[in-house]
Amino acid sequence: MKLAIAALRDRLAYQGVSLGAIALLASAALAFAVSATHERIVAAEARDLQASLAQVLPERFADNDLLADTLEIGNGDGTSKRVYLARRQGEVAAAIFQTSARGYAGDVLVLVGIDRTGMLLGARVLKHNETPGLGDKIDLAKSPWILSFNGLSLATLPAAQWAVKKDGGVFDQMAGATITPRAVVKAVKEGLDFFAAHRAEILRGGKVP
Repeated sequence: MKLAIAALRDRLAYQGVSLGAIALLASAALAFAVSATHERIVAAEARDLQASLAQVLPERFADNDLLADTLEIGNGDGTSKRVYLARRQGEVAAAIFQTSARGYAGDVLVLVGIDRTGMLLGARVLKHNETPGLGDKIDLAKSPWILSFNGLSLATLPAAQWAVKKDGGVFDQMAGATITPRAVVKAVKEGLDFFAAHRAEILRGGKVP
């Protein structure tokens, strides 16, 4: 009887050691996989961001590395906004940053490019959860609507007209999805307001990297 109990104890101990070894090997394998793919993931994210930044600037507009040339500007509420600086021959020629507003199904995230005079060079929707077939027309792939912002500024379009036509503004709304374009217009306008409020700081641009 004692021998049987001892044997059982040995088997249980062996199983515990085996499970521990398996868990250790699994953890090591997972850590190796994460380490091996991290650099590729970071590189892919950088390429995607670089492509997005380029979409809101005219072709060959900047001669610097947009990803490496940034400013962090406070929003006044304890948070900050990252601003990507587009330079030509060392001088800040434009700023690119994200802005957002509440749409029908969540926040609509917009990337804007604004030149040193405060004119919009381009805007693109980066992320949204709007209704397919209706609200998704804010995507350039679905509709050219987003291009209607190009060339506008606070100086050329009065504040009251920064709205969809249903609200007395100049921007087309989409049938069955007024809330979505309204959010994009608001986000872009707030982006212009942010640039105007921080224009001097942005144009100083910090140090050239």
